[in-house]
Amino acid sequence: MNLESPKVSIDKSPQEVFDFLSKIENFEKLMPESISKFEVLNEDTFLFALKGMPEITLQKKQLNAPSQIVLGAGGGKIDFTLTGNIEETSVDQSELQLVFNGSFNPMMAMMIKGPITKFIETLATNIPKAI
Repeated sequence: MNLESPKVSIDKSPQEVFDFLSKIENFEKLMPESISKFEVLNEDTFLFALKGMPEITLQKKQLNAPSQIVLGAGGGKIDFTLTGNIEETSVDQSELQLVFNGSFNPMMAMMIKGPITKFIETLATNIPKAI
C-alpha cells in the first residue's frame, strides 16, 4: 500500500526542513489533535498513539540530507516506512511530501487506509506551522 500526502510549501530551505524532521522530539508538534500518547524513546525512536488506535513506534531508518528522511516501524507486527521527500523550490523555500509505504493483507489495508491517509495529511499540513 502506497499513500501520499499533498505537497506542502514551506518558507524554509530544504536543510532547515531536514534538520527539523531529523529531531525526533519535533514530531510531537506535528501530531493530530487526537493524539493520546507521545514518548521519545531515544534520539532515533519515538512512540505515539492516537485515540482508538494501537501504539506505533517510529524509528529513523535513513537520512539523505537535505532531501529525504525515512522513518520506519520500530518493531511490532506491521512493517512500513514513512518517507519525507524535500525539494527546493526557490531560495529559502521548499516543498515536502510524505509517502507511506507498507505491506498489508487486503483486510488490514482496507481498515487502515482512511486513518493513515488522514494522519499523513495532518503531519504534512502541520509542518509549515511548526517549523
